[in-house]
Amino acid sequence: MTTLNLQATRVEIDINGTPLYLETGLMARQAHGAVIATMGETQVFAAVCVGAAREGIDFFPLTVEYREKTEAAGKIPGGFFKREGRPTTKEVLTMRLIDRSIRPLFPDGYKDEVQVMCQVLGYDGENAADVLAMIAAFAALHISQIPFHGAMGAVRVGHLDGRLMTFPTDPQRRDASRLDLVVAGHSDGICMVEAGARELPEKEMIDALELGHTMIKRLCGALDELRKKAGKPKLAFVAPANDPKLVEAVRAYKSQIKDAIFTEGKQARYDAISKVKEQCVAALTKGIVDEKELAARTKLAKSLYEDFAAQVEREQILEGRRADGRKLNEIRAISVIPNLIPRHHGSVLFTRGETQALVSCTLGTPDDEQIIDGIEEEYRKSFYLHYNFPPYSVGEVRRLGGPGRREIGHGMLAERSLAAVLPSCEQFPYTIRIVSDIMESNGSSSMASVCGGCLAMMAAGVPLTQPVAGIAMGLVTEGERYAVLSDIAGSEDHNGDMDFKVAGSGLGITALQMDLKVRGVSREVLEAALSQAREGRVHILRKMLEVVKRPSSEISKWAPRYEQLRIPADKIGLLIGPGGRNIKAMQEQYKVKISVVSDDGQIQVYGTEAAKVKACAEAVLAMCETPKIGARYTGTVKGVKEFGAFVEILPGVEGMVHISELAEGYVERVTDVVSIGDKLEVVVINVDDRGKIKLSHKQTLAPR
Repeated sequence: MTTLNLQATRVEIDINGTPLYLETGLMARQAHGAVIATMGETQVFAAVCVGAAREGIDFFPLTVEYREKTEAAGKIPGGFFKREGRPTTKEVLTMRLIDRSIRPLFPDGYKDEVQVMCQVLGYDGENAADVLAMIAAFAALHISQIPFHGAMGAVRVGHLDGRLMTFPTDPQRRDASRLDLVVAGHSDGICMVEAGARELPEKEMIDALELGHTMIKRLCGALDELRKKAGKPKLAFVAPANDPKLVEAVRAYKSQIKDAIFTEGKQARYDAISKVKEQCVAALTKGIVDEKELAARTKLAKSLYEDFAAQVEREQILEGRRADGRKLNEIRAISVIPNLIPRHHGSVLFTRGETQALVSCTLGTPDDEQIIDGIEEEYRKSFYLHYNFPPYSVGEVRRLGGPGRREIGHGMLAERSLAAVLPSCEQFPYTIRIVSDIMESNGSSSMASVCGGCLAMMAAGVPLTQPVAGIAMGLVTEGERYAVLSDIAGSEDHNGDMDFKVAGSGLGITALQMDLKVRGVSREVLEAALSQAREGRVHILRKMLEVVKRPSSEISKWAPRYEQLRIPADKIGLLIGPGGRNIKAMQEQYKVKISVVSDDGQIQVYGTEAAKVKACAEAVLAMCETPKIGARYTGTVKGVKEFGAFVEILPGVEGMVHISELAEGYVERVTDVVSIGDKLEVVVINVDDRGKIKLSHKQTLAPR
């Protein structure tokens, strides 16, 4: 019998004193590239494969998958089926991080089908798996035969104790870091940024990006070393050349395209550009009879026209002319209509140009918190934002399903933008849900969701520490020339070289997202973009605050009211009762929700009627009160025995009045004095070591 001896090729790089290992050759040897990235005891596996191009497609079919199976953290999945289901929000966001980083760096015109699959093998609770997955995916692509840009790296940057650091641990990132920045790039520059921050100044954000790029260069060196040891020869790829005569024929329509680009209104502009396209395609296909040849020529003519139309718009931008006539730093007109839907706890219709979001804020109880379960330690979220992009927002018809990756990503960006300015749970103990429905879209709908979400919370009475606005910036470059655009429209996003979304308050940045289609940008360009973004953000904030000046002093009459109280920890069981009988009965009686917030006895009572909420809170305190000798109560007789009567003095708390303590003088029968259901004033005369309470009615009869 022959023993199979698997040999792995490994490289190592030191990350702040912790080795990061990249190895290949041990697993998935039939994949075109497979790498395991290890840091501490967190291990992530990535595999890439390439397939033949599908006939007739006019896009690059790249798919990215990332999964966190719970065995990586020694857990069994919850739920009935006890196996992983659809991707979690975190998994989807990690897929997007990888996809956004690598998609622009494949050769132009490349149409082969590429699939990247990542799986967390082990998680140690310290070292983040998402950034390791990005590094593993980049390494797998780099050592494969797939045509690709080259070595790439990814790094997380945090801000702890007043200084920037790379690769903070997960506990540091969650509990102490002022910044959570993920940046990907190559030796020449940065190509993808995703960040959440607690109002970080622009200069410190630039410094964080530069620190991240310094580490990326080191990672690229390790990937190059791995490729040198175990890489496969790259497949040759030459982009199909276009017919020069066809290119010149399309260029003849430049003046018509230019006129169409400056048509007022998004739909009218698109219609005008499409009309010129129809004329161009008709001219370029004139006289072709063969159906197959006609279809191929039509497709090519459309592609050439669309590329040239994009080029024409880029040229106009570099000359300082935007399609809608705005200056490069000009923000579109803004409209704010608060409390559009009276039954919402808070709502706003936020419109900026041809982008419009209807955003609602709903206040809930601690029972409405979202439980996040995965390979990390389970936790609860009391704030979440959901973003919806229906087809009518762009005048289209398409099949409806659950939220897609784009909707999840945009929603999380808006949520991250607002999370930094939320009040503490002690100050405002509500669960907050924001829903942004995009009514119209022509660029920057996620940033409209940020503005609308802030205003909706203010209308709902959420005491935000600062108002927040968001803006999407663009970039067009040509050689040494460049133009930075504020508040980009849809075509400027599509045809530009950068989509740079910045959200924040007047004090600093709360969220950042950047995708580049060029190899990199200089610090000068980043500083110009952030400075221009700050100007635009302040302008938008002023427009917002003209309409909604401050958070409402009153919450909606439809929102739950609450009372916070604290009871002795050993009384929690009494409040709940056997099988939850006591707490359920009180909730039904007062029409409220009672939440046990913590094991130390913190209780919250919620309901829509303030009087009932207050009455329930008083009843809970009374139930959990420890009777003291000498205290007087008016109780209800719950039971009668030969030797005395049992009186409920507090909810669920009874004491016994001995027959000798029922009245002055001799009492022959208890029922001569009281019956079940009678109200009886009593005094506590004794509480023994076991908590048994002795009462006296006789002492209440004596003059005070």
